[in-house]
Amino acid sequence: MNKPGKRFIAGAVCPQCQEMDRIVMYREDNDEYRECVSCGFKEKQVFKQHQRELDTRVNQTEESVRAETQVLNFPPINNADKK
Repeated sequence: MNKPGKRFIAGAVCPQCQEMDRIVMYREDNDEYRECVSCGFKEKQVFKQHQRELDTRVNQTEESVRAETQVLNFPPINNADKK
């Protein structure tokens, strides 16, 4: 299995030594880490759980829209009944 190595993050500044372009990102045991190659700062990246996207007309399926649509059927109007 080919494991991706460390990759530099362009423009990233180390929170400890304030050096720019010295941060590398890598994955270890299904966790992501960032590390400074200058001072040795290392931190595990913790990401928030993805929130459920709010329903909008753009991200709804046609089936769900059809299920929520109410269809009203009116009886035909007879012209003979009007007289």
